[in-house]
Parts: sequence; structure tokens; C-alpha cells
Amino acid sequence: MLRLFHSIFGTEKETDRYPETLVREAIERAVDGTDPWLRGLSGYRRKLRPAVLHAIDHVVALVDGLEDALELSQQRYDGDPQLRLFFISAEQIDKLLDSDPVLTAFHGEAGHSARPAWALLTMECEQRQAFGFEQQGEMIVRDVAQITVSMSGHRLLDPAADQNETRRLLKRRAFDHLLTLALARITAIKDIREDLVEHRTLLQSKLNYLQRGDWGFGGHGRNVPAPVAEMQQKLDDIEIKLSEVGGDDGYLELNLAILIDVLANAPQQLWVEPLPLIVDRMGIRRNQASTDAPELVLHELHNKAGRRLVARLVMLPA
Repeated sequence: MLRLFHSIFGTEKETDRYPETLVREAIERAVDGTDPWLRGLSGYRRKLRPAVLHAIDHVVALVDGLEDALELSQQRYDGDPQLRLFFISAEQIDKLLDSDPVLTAFHGEAGHSARPAWALLTMECEQRQAFGFEQQGEMIVRDVAQITVSMSGHRLLDPAADQNETRRLLKRRAFDHLLTLALARITAIKDIREDLVEHRTLLQSKLNYLQRGDWGFGGHGRNVPAPVAEMQQKLDDIEIKLSEVGGDDGYLELNLAILIDVLANAPQQLWVEPLPLIVDRMGIRRNQASTDAPELVLHELHNKAGRRLVARLVMLPA
């Protein structure tokens, strides 16, 4: 499967240059990553193909749009404003390089221990309101409202001995993330459906019990006692809701529609937004750029679920 994504997520961007056999395997990956029972639907490959191609185009453009790698090293810390924003000290860089499990596993592979590596650094940007000191002219003013900016949750993703290889791995990761978002929606619908089915079973049991006792007259209209009529109305409402979330015969079609919708609307599911920041050496956000606080434009990854991460391609020296 990795060979598949090396071929699809290479340098070619036009969809007509993707080999058909590899597109079919990408479709199968989408099915395996969500609901393998979709293979029971007639024409599932034909229905999925345009959405899969659109998703591939999107993740290729997304990753190719990342900046060239930034050297991640203690020696570059003092002279690079991005590194100073990402890490509170040069020692924190070394701590990350020594403790990150993915990087450790990469260096443990044969031939990688003494080679440079490329990876995607991800972090959460935290901006908090605080009160601190500020110099205004020759005076030090207390309790000035400020916004502090810091990064947390540093992770290194998809390290490789070549930048192009890392980009290919990231394209595969982005495609798989779209499948994760689709699966989350499918699972949510499944949970709702199961709750409705369970509730329907319970109400049906109560209705049967009432109809077997003195409540049931076998009549219609005004002769039906209120509790029995209410039970029947609730059952009817549940049947309507079940049809909306895919009833006994339609849930697979609904799952396929969800997968197609996510892949066909990939730019609305996973995207990058610029994050301009002016932060001084003390981690305080400023309104105007200066020598001590240059304006930086970071790249922030967003997904439909509301997750946001600052992402930066980095090079790790040998």
C-alpha cells in the first residue's frame, strides 16, 4: 500500500496521470478505512472514484504548499525568531529530539542513526490573557493587560531521510485523516441508529404489554386509550428518524454518501490558514512589528472537527 501512495502522491498533479489501478487501490483504502461492508453495494467504486480523485488532488496541493524545511537545532535557536516562538529555550529543542518516540524509532532503523532527517513539527498555539509589567517611556507600569503566546504538545510526524519522502508520507497521512473524519460521522450516525433501534424495541414491548391487558380494545380512533396511542405515536416517530439515518435497508447507502461527501468536500474538511503573529522575546503578543518582535506568518492546520495545529516542515541535522 505504501508503494501505491508513493505513486499517487508523487510529483504529478493532474488526475488523468494517476494510473487507474492505483486509483482503484485508493478507493479500496477508503472503504477499508471506513466501512468494508460498502463493497456489498453495487457500483461503489464508480460512485467513489470522483470523490477519491478530488481528495487526492487536495492533499497533494495541501502538502506541496508547505514551506521548505526549517533547521531544527539548538545552534539556530538564538538567531531564528520562529524557533524562539516554537520553543521556550534551546534546551527544549534537544529534549524533543531526544524524547520524541517517532524520531527515536526512525533513528533506530538501519542506516538512519547518523543521517539528517526531515519531518513535520506540529504544535498547539495557546494565547492567554494575563497582566504584567510594561515600560512606557521611563516608567514601569504594573498590571497591564497582555496576551501571552506559547506552543505546547510538540510532535514530529513522518520523519524520513529525504524531504520529498516526508512530503509523500504527509500526503498519505492527510488522505487517511479525511477517512478518519468520515468514519467519525459514520460512527455517530451508527450510535444514533442503535439508540433508536433499542428505544423502538423497548416501546414495542411496552405497547404489546398494554395491548394484552385491559388497555387494549382492538379498536381505533377514540376507543384507543391515551397510553397506547402515545406509544404508537412514539414508535411512528422513531421509524421516521430511522429512515432519516438509514433504516434497516438503507444504512450502507447512507455510509457511502457520507464517505463521498467528506472526500468530495476535502477542502472544507482539512485546510491550512495563515496565522500572523507578532511576539516579542518574552512571549508577549504585540500590535506592531519591531526588531525584537518581527511579524511571523505561521501555517495552522484546521479540520472540520475543530482541531487546530501549527505545522512546520523541519530538518533535523545529523
